[in-house]
Amino acid sequence: MSFLAFFFIVVSLLSFVAAQLILKRAMEFSATNGLRNSRFVSLAAIGVALMTVSFFLNLGLLQRFDLSYLYPFQGLSVIFITLMAAIVLKEKVSLRLTIGAVLISAGIVLVSMS
Repeated sequence: MSFLAFFFIVVSLLSFVAAQLILKRAMEFSATNGLRNSRFVSLAAIGVALMTVSFFLNLGLLQRFDLSYLYPFQGLSVIFITLMAAIVLKEKVSLRLTIGAVLISAGIVLVSMS
């Protein structure tokens, strides 16, 4: 895999993770301030834009790589979202969730080695 391909995989993954975090914030904000608030609209728009970037990057990557090769990288989103939710959103991470993330990481390593 070339550096450029790896770069696009990482950008796709990070834009997906960022979109999830921003959309979560938008939905939390809408619960207290309603859907017509400009802050909610701007957060939702940014989240949808990032999700769109991730989607189209994923389509481009699917043109060049096997799905069985790309899909394990999507598993990394679970780990990144868990970590970022704990850091940014101050969510609690249980032992079970931590063990699950470690097992996902091990699976990604095993698949990428093949």
